[in-house]
Amino acid sequence: MNLQANLSQSGVLLHAKPFAKAQGRSSIRHSMRGAVVGLLLSLVLLPVHAPLVAADAWEEDGWLRTPLAEERLAAGDEFGCSGFPGLSWANDPGAVATSCRAYLGDRTNASKWGTLPLSLGTPRGLTESDHTRLGDIGFTVHGDNLDLSSSAWHDGEDKPTVEEDWYNIGRRGGSLELEVADLEQLRGALDEGGLVNLYWVGRVGDITIRHDADVVEMLLEREDVWFTTWGEAWSTWAIGRCHEFTLEVVEARRIAFTLLDTEACRGANPEVWAVPTTWRLAVPNHVSVEAVEIDGHQAEDLSSARNTAVGWRMSGDDVLLSLTLGQRIDLIVDKEVNRSDLDVLGMAPNWNDRSVAVTVAGHDTTDLQRWSRRFLEVEDIRFTWLVSPREGDPEMPWLPWIGVLAGAASVVGMRVALSRDDGTSAIAKPGQGRPLHEEE
Repeated sequence: MNLQANLSQSGVLLHAKPFAKAQGRSSIRHSMRGAVVGLLLSLVLLPVHAPLVAADAWEEDGWLRTPLAEERLAAGDEFGCSGFPGLSWANDPGAVATSCRAYLGDRTNASKWGTLPLSLGTPRGLTESDHTRLGDIGFTVHGDNLDLSSSAWHDGEDKPTVEEDWYNIGRRGGSLELEVADLEQLRGALDEGGLVNLYWVGRVGDITIRHDADVVEMLLEREDVWFTTWGEAWSTWAIGRCHEFTLEVVEARRIAFTLLDTEACRGANPEVWAVPTTWRLAVPNHVSVEAVEIDGHQAEDLSSARNTAVGWRMSGDDVLLSLTLGQRIDLIVDKEVNRSDLDVLGMAPNWNDRSVAVTVAGHDTTDLQRWSRRFLEVEDIRFTWLVSPREGDPEMPWLPWIGVLAGAASVVGMRVALSRDDGTSAIAKPGQGRPLHEEE
């Protein structure tokens, strides 16, 4: 009897082939199981990945890169932020503000007076700590009517005293929208003084909103109005809190006033724009101003001006000087004066010492060209455009394949389950079971 016969008789060889087949089946089942796990994992991850792709699905307002934006800035308008598609104010307000800030900064300046945006349109419901975080990002004005404990300009007496007050700027004077605007309400707010903040939305869905021409006409008729923006108003307030200046007689009839740009004040308010602020200078009654110069050139007479600018004007016997941080204005007078004859009476709360400030906030601005073109012929009214990219449809051509993967995973998973069944489950076929091999 040879070795194979002996092994056969001992039963060793009888189990060799079944054992090898079992190993093969186990390897196949293991591979199939891995494939099923991979398919099922893909089905789980695809829906998770889809919102991330959707967050990047937005369309920019191409007009922000064009001469139209430059014209708005040159006229005195401001660009702030409103939101960002795919990101949630409730979940992460910091991410919304940071993304919108980067979107705006990559396309345009915020103002003719400053590069970085200061103004942010926020929804109600954010906590005070949320607003503090947004302030730390660089947004100094949040609006509007946000139901916070601190507030600014909800009426003529609601003057801001601390920076946090600007995190809840009031909406005063109503809207520019036709059939919504209230002339009497607006007139009352203007007479109260302070900062009047009007509301404007140029488009809702596919509907274009018309403005009230009577409101525009009434505003333009008033001579006591400073037409400004959120960022300008805040910067003016911030400079009023921290400033230094020099006043000297450099020649017998030349007076030099310089508004210093100090590191100490910059450290207190690093975001502040270099906006012109207005200072009242008292000169002797017998002295007349013959000329006012800035950098050797004649300064602009601001007697009828209502938009922020550099220059001067007379106010009774006093001289009002409007200049930016670090700038010097020279007055040439008709008689010799001494330094002791002069006195700086302080900074005016509003630019050019106008009795009331007016700004119009264009909320949720996704199309600058459509929203602003109707006001191109309006000379003085200024807008704070709170911009946001438009929502776009994400390009995800692989989404239909989710159904195909789901079907394939179900079929493969069923086959694996059947192949592994030992006959005890409800899915096993009648008579199907794992053969028993008895030891001899």
